[in-house]
Amino acid sequence: MTDTFSLPRLEPGGSAIIAQLTAQGEMRRRLQDMGFIPGTTVACLQRSPLGDPTAYRIREAVIALREEDARHILLKKEASHGR
Repeated sequence: MTDTFSLPRLEPGGSAIIAQLTAQGEMRRRLQDMGFIPGTTVACLQRSPLGDPTAYRIREAVIALREEDARHILLKKEASHGR
């Protein structure tokens, strides 16, 4: 898949669409249970003072993820208006 980037690269205040999960097994299931499903919009709210974990809004929930886990989530930019 081209033009994708991992969730930790999303800056606070930014949002993108989940393109793919690279995790397998229990980790994949855990991410899906939290709402990290391809096609869903995720927004980066803020990083902790030490940089890890980071708070994300997914659907109506705020979830803190460690960078180690967030790397398994690939994003694509949201479609621009006028499309």
